[in-house]
Amino acid sequence: MTEPTFRRATAADVPALHALVHGAYRGDSARRGWTHEADLLDGNRIDRATLGAVVADPTQVVLLAEREGRLVGCVQVTDKGQRLAYLGMLTVDPVLQGGGLGRALIAAAEGEACARFRARRMEMTVIVQRAELIDWYARRGYLPTGEVRPFPATDPRFGLPKRDDLAFVVLARDLT
Repeated sequence: MTEPTFRRATAADVPALHALVHGAYRGDSARRGWTHEADLLDGNRIDRATLGAVVADPTQVVLLAEREGRLVGCVQVTDKGQRLAYLGMLTVDPVLQGGGLGRALIAAAEGEACARFRARRMEMTVIVQRAELIDWYARRGYLPTGEVRPFPATDPRFGLPKRDDLAFVVLARDLT
């Protein structure tokens, strides 16, 4: 399989990007991979309007991973200021999960955070109930900070919870 190429998303990429993210996180298509949230949430992972705003925001970047011109993954990096960046929306096509693309996207995101935003630390949030995913991130150096943040359960732009105890654990890693 060819190595992925990475590039910054543009407004023209939003429809394909939305389809990739939704298909990897929600519904039956997501169940083909191991990183889905289909058992915890229904509805959107992110709506198109929000995704378009992220792509247009100069304090954020969405990196696309492509193989032979086909969108196979993405990751969002947000400048949080004070040399801190946020890693979000890490997405790999479910049929390609387990092949190293997630690790490559994290490396690309970390490089982008350092180069574009001069970040020295990266943080992310993961739904507390996703123990296997939290363990996967820990093997990549992202460790729990002890902070837990509420899940936006009343905002349908980010999904409709199937349970009322969802929350985010904060993970972080030094980039220097």
